[in-house]
Amino acid sequence: MLLLMLATLMVQAQQLDPVKWKYSVKETSATEAELVFTATLDAGWHLYSQYTDPNGPLAIEFTFAESGDYARIGKVQEPKPHEEMDDIFQCVVKSFSGTVTFRQKVKRISDKDFTVKGTVSYQLCNDGSCIAPEDHDFSFKVPGAKAEAAVAAAEAAAEVTEVVADSVAEPATVAVAVSAEAEAEPLPQEEGKHQNLLVVFLIALGGGILTMFTPCVFPMIPMTVNFFVRGAENKRKGRRQAWFFGFSIVFLFAVLGAILAAFLGPEALYVMGTHWIPNLIFFIIFFVFALSFFGLFEIKMPEKWINGSDEQADKGGLLAPFFIALTTVLVSFSCTGPILGAALVGLTTSSTDRWVSLVTMLGFGIGFALPFTLLAMFPQMLGNMKSGSWLNTVKIVFAFLELAFGLKFLQQADLYCNWGLLPRDTYLALWIVIFGMLGFYLLGKLRFKGDDEVKEIGTLRLFLAIADLAFVVYMIPGMWGAPLKGISGFLPPMESQSFNIEKIVVENRPAMGAGTVQAGKLPADRKYADKLHVPLGFEAFFDLDEAKAYARQTGKPVFIDFTGKTCANCREMEHYVWSDPEVKRLLNEEFVMCSLYADENTIDLPEDEWVTDEKGKVLKTLGRKNLNFQKTEYNMNAQPYYVIVNADGKVLTEENYKYDRDVQKFVNWLNEGINNNKR
Repeated sequence: MLLLMLATLMVQAQQLDPVKWKYSVKETSATEAELVFTATLDAGWHLYSQYTDPNGPLAIEFTFAESGDYARIGKVQEPKPHEEMDDIFQCVVKSFSGTVTFRQKVKRISDKDFTVKGTVSYQLCNDGSCIAPEDHDFSFKVPGAKAEAAVAAAEAAAEVTEVVADSVAEPATVAVAVSAEAEAEPLPQEEGKHQNLLVVFLIALGGGILTMFTPCVFPMIPMTVNFFVRGAENKRKGRRQAWFFGFSIVFLFAVLGAILAAFLGPEALYVMGTHWIPNLIFFIIFFVFALSFFGLFEIKMPEKWINGSDEQADKGGLLAPFFIALTTVLVSFSCTGPILGAALVGLTTSSTDRWVSLVTMLGFGIGFALPFTLLAMFPQMLGNMKSGSWLNTVKIVFAFLELAFGLKFLQQADLYCNWGLLPRDTYLALWIVIFGMLGFYLLGKLRFKGDDEVKEIGTLRLFLAIADLAFVVYMIPGMWGAPLKGISGFLPPMESQSFNIEKIVVENRPAMGAGTVQAGKLPADRKYADKLHVPLGFEAFFDLDEAKAYARQTGKPVFIDFTGKTCANCREMEHYVWSDPEVKRLLNEEFVMCSLYADENTIDLPEDEWVTDEKGKVLKTLGRKNLNFQKTEYNMNAQPYYVIVNADGKVLTEENYKYDRDVQKFVNWLNEGINNNKR
């Protein structure tokens, strides 16, 4: 009996339950109250806002049972979500992690205590799996309204109902602080947040050091350190000024970072990375700087600013190194501006910490100041540093890169607004031309203003040209639909590709062996085939009974794919694992595929297919039926989840397969199922 109990506990433990809910009521007036939903998610898990993009994951949904005891005031309010452009869904996804509080205001009509009941449905995801939405019951015990106010509340009920109907679709931002009954718990990822800030600092530090070799900054080194050479006879004074000079550069960048943190904050920084307006602005900035680097015109800070700081530098003392630092920052702006702007956009869209901009600017300032400070302390090192035509080469290379990566911002704006300006093949064509011209430039076949004739190609330049042109060759198959996994995060979605040779082959494939069940396409009249689909190059059933019947005729095992339309991790497995040639061959030739969508709740089942779960609830949609089957049969509620069975439903592998992008491991698992089916 004890062993049976332990086995039962182990089986039940496979079902994931990464969120805990607390419900409380806060009385706000004689006739009003606030229902407080507090969700605490395990580390790494997140759920999605009520107002996330319809093309993205499933939003959280609150449903309230009708009652004459109360009336809702407005919609459920939620805090500001984390917003991020998702490469899988190709839309802005709004999510919550840690502890999140939702609030619903109600008008209390009854003067007696009553109960507010309803359900909350939500999708949960982490880096490895997603849990399809289910209806979770909630219940609030609400005190009745004060007797003298109950009549007035009842009279206002109709008006309140109208408020609910007319309330806006977007949420009002509410304070995160909650009442004592629903006190928010600290975020469990606090330690990871500090680690993320350290990574941000180190990346920014490296970026600051690398800017030394940009054409705007490098020429400033001899000009700047010349001041310290003049004062080298007094080493103590010279080193003190050098330290203050470096500190001044860091201070100037840190002040800018503090301004960004204070006046923008995380909400505005999210917008910088997702909304079409800032992305379009960044594209224009990158494009303008690229034209400047190509020599079309020169970008300078106002001469009045630079001359003023130069005049102050001539006065000596500690003011002198400060104004030299200011001059250095101003003059180097045309190179550091776009690089720093790109770093800020990239970092702030992947972090939720308000101080990320300050840390970024601080790290960048230290990295930027470090070479200047060392050379100022030891000015004799300057003798070997000479500028020349190679600086113009660096500038032109940066121009090509600015042009290429600026297109990424235009693509983000294009996706946000669905303009259709940059489909995948057009985007790739532009990159192929840009990087192709860069390769020819490195080989000396193209010359720009300020370039000397390339009589000999150095080793470094040759290897850079080889790497660049190899990258161009790598991109070319993408014009015909190759996935290009290495740069897929930079590219528009595959669905935007106007010419895809694999799609053409699949759609025009002749029905081999017509009249047999073993070759050619699956039956066209299989259930839900008109509404549900699998990745290009595969065919599947969407009803397990049909798949088993087909498996009996073919003698093949059934590959059950528990998946979801809004499951990002399912798409990752399909993109990175199913696309492998050996995996694709095995799935197409050795298995009968059956995809069971656990979140497809728009397809209603006929009454004779309704299922009653263990709680007595009747499940009337395809998604809820599939999810219930996965839970009861395999004790798992997360997707993706893969099972291999024979025509009688017997599992053919020692373990079922969860999210794991190891292709060879997946191939070995498939072969295990094939071999066991033959025994």
